[in-house]
Formats: sequence, structure tokens, C-alpha cells
Amino acid sequence: MTEQLPISISVCDDLVQQFTKIRSVCNKLEAQFNFQTMTANWYGNEEVVLSVKLFIETANSFDIHKHAQEQAQSETKNYSDDVFSYYYNSEKTQTLNCYIAITDSELAMLNQQHKILAGLLHIKLQKVLNLIAKQLALGAI
Repeated sequence: MTEQLPISISVCDDLVQQFTKIRSVCNKLEAQFNFQTMTANWYGNEEVVLSVKLFIETANSFDIHKHAQEQAQSETKNYSDDVFSYYYNSEKTQTLNCYIAITDSELAMLNQQHKILAGLLHIKLQKVLNLIAKQLALGAI
């Protein structure tokens, strides 16, 4: 049985259908970000384990998730027009669900140049993780 890593990345089906390599790119980024956050000492408190779930969405699916969270009246943190998060807490785990939209302009760029996919996702996700680090007073990666 494999243990779930603290940072996980999920990609919506529409993006997986458009970009065949997006899952493998995200798997590599997931490994890289888990290592970087471990070396930045994000997981020093073993009493409550921090888990970050990053959801990469199209602009449409992002809006659907955002609207659903607003309807649920849960407390959300808006980092920008294309990124929001909310907490789900259990007894031993504090999970931050973070939704990140690939904007229409980014999508147009990716459709013209597929080879920039890895770089764009790396920059965008690292920026989000550093915003989370700042919010939680953790070390930047």
C-alpha cells in the first residue's frame, strides 16, 4: 500500500483530453514540490499533518467549483482571479484544497505551443505554493 504524499496534483478531464502529457508533467511536479516543501520544513508538526491538494481546472470548471464553494458558505481564500482555496479539517490532517484555473489566454498559448506546458505549470503552481507558504508562515520553495 502506498502512502499519500502531502502535496497532490489533480487535473480536470477536459485538460487531460487536450494535453496528453499533462498527467506525466504533473506527476513530476508533484514529486518535486513534495521534496522542496519537505526540505523547507513544511511538515515539522507531526501532531497535525498539512496536506495540500492542487486542482488544475479549465476556466469553466474552476467557476463551477468556486460557485459551489460559495453556495456551501465555506470560508474560502481568494489568491487571485484564477486561484482560491479552502480548508477541510479532520482529526489528524489539515487539508487545503486549492483550485487553480488555466485561463483562456493561457489555454490559447498552450494550444499554440504544447512544449511550454511543463514550464507554465511549474511557474504557476510554485507561485501558488509560495502564496500558501506565506499565508501559513512556512518557508518559501
